[in-house]
Amino acid sequence: MEIVIVGRHTEVADRFRRHVEDKLAKVSQLAPTARRVDVEVTHENNPRLAGVSERVELTVRAKGPVIRAEAAADDRFGALDIALDKLTERLRRSRDRRKDHRRNNGVLTPVDVRPYDAVKASEPQAEPQPEPATLDRPGDAVERQLGDSPVVIRQKLHHAEPMTVDDAVEQMELVGHDFFLFIDKESARPAAVYRRKGWTYGVIELDSKVEGAEPVSDLT
Repeated sequence: MEIVIVGRHTEVADRFRRHVEDKLAKVSQLAPTARRVDVEVTHENNPRLAGVSERVELTVRAKGPVIRAEAAADDRFGALDIALDKLTERLRRSRDRRKDHRRNNGVLTPVDVRPYDAVKASEPQAEPQPEPATLDRPGDAVERQLGDSPVVIRQKLHHAEPMTVDDAVEQMELVGHDFFLFIDKESARPAAVYRRKGWTYGVIELDSKVEGAEPVSDLT
C-alpha cells in the first residue's frame, strides 16, 4: 500500500512522515484492497486559528468507495491521531456494510467520486505547487480571493457517476461531509444530499437533466 504525504503551504519533516507511515500501517488490516493513502497536511497562518492551525486529511483509495477523514488541532501529530480515529471508524463501517451485502446477496457497486491526484511522494514539498488556472480535468483546483476581502474561494473539479440516493448518503458518511453532490441515477438530474437533525437527511434536485445521462426508468 502506497502512502503519499504532501504539504499545502507548509513543509513536512521526515520525522512526521515516518510517524504517519507507522500510524497508517493498520489501514491495510481494515481495507485489504487499499492501494494508496493520500495524506495532506495544511498549516493555517491566521493567529486567531492557532488552536486548529494544523489540519490533516486522510484519503484511502481502494477497490470500492473512497473513504476520507480530516481533523484540525494545534499540532499536526494531534490532528493525525484524531483524523485516524475517524478514518478507522469509517473503514470498519464500510467493511461491515460489505459483509451485510454478502449475507443478503446484495450487490455493492463501488463509486469513486473523488479524482486520483497524480502526486509523487518524491517531489519536494518545500514550496506549494502552482494551482491550475482552469478546471479542465478531475482533480484540478483553483483558489481566488474575493476582491479585497480576506475571503478565499476554492473550486475543485470532481468526477461523478450516477448513483442512487442511498449510495449518495453512504458516500457522504464515508467522506465525513455534511452534504454530497451527485447525479441521481433514477432521474438523471444533478442533486445534493445533506445532513439534517439526528439521523435524517434531505435531498435537493435541480429541474434540468445532466447531458448524456438517462434515467434508469427510461432504459430498456
